[in-house]
Formats: sequence, C-alpha cells, structure tokens
Amino acid sequence: MPTVLIKLKLSEIIYDVQNKTYLTGRAVSNGENHAHVAYIQANDDDENAAQVLRSVTMACSILRNKLGEYLEGDLLTSTNEIINGKEDIEFNLVLPSNYNKGVAATLGEASHQFVVATAIADWFAITAKGETIDYTTVAEESLKVLEEALFKRVRPMRPA
Repeated sequence: MPTVLIKLKLSEIIYDVQNKTYLTGRAVSNGENHAHVAYIQANDDDENAAQVLRSVTMACSILRNKLGEYLEGDLLTSTNEIINGKEDIEFNLVLPSNYNKGVAATLGEASHQFVVATAIADWFAITAKGETIDYTTVAEESLKVLEEALFKRVRPMRPA
C-alpha cells in the first residue's frame, strides 16, 4: 500500500495568507477607505499572527477530518493549542494499492489551497465581512479537487 506524505510548509501558508489579504486590500481601496484597507491586510504583529495561526490550526483540523480514512497514526491526544509557528504541517496517508501515484502532487497543492482559503475566510469574517464568500468558495472547490485526487485509481494490468 503506497504512502503519501503531504508536507505543508507553514511559512508558505502564512506568506500566501498575508499576500492574498494584501492584494485584496489593494483591490478594494477606493482612495478613501484607508483604515479598512489596512485592517484587511494580515501581518506579523502578535494579534494578527495569533489569529492567522488559530485559523490555520482549524483549517488543518478540518483537513485532517477529510483525510481521516487514509491517515496513518494512533494519536489519541486532543488539545486546543495553536499550531507551532515554526513547524511544518504533515499528513501521512496510507492509500490503496491501486492509487494513482501520478496525482499525488495534487494532494499537496489542494491541501495548501484549502488551508489558505479557509484561513483567509476566517480572517475576513473578522476584518472584512463582505470579502469572505470568495475564499469560502475557493476552500470548497479545493476540497473537491482534493477528494477527486484522493480517489484516483489505476486500471488493473493483466499479468504477462
């Protein structure tokens, strides 16, 4: 049974959240809403970083639940601690023997996109209520792509 390690670099997730919130802030700027634009943009200040990490933690929990059927491990501890800001996020999946390994990279990309979009939707629920719907939709679409890639199989080959 093949195993696939999904390794999400937390630094890339944080950068993507900050970059997308920056770009969204720039896009909604009308020359008069300076405070709104500033508050939309996530940064490294303690309160911003803590909220982004909390949102990433919840997004990873949702992702873990979606991947649950294939997750390897027997961890029985549950806490409410946020993800350590220094460590990468890993999901070790044990997949069926006929899993199509050609789409394994899609699992990582879709997982990244889901975590980022979910974290941004959560961030905008606090800082820019009208902006959440786009990222909620992106998160939902990312889960569909993830599920599709998870269920890809190869056709059987007749023994020679």
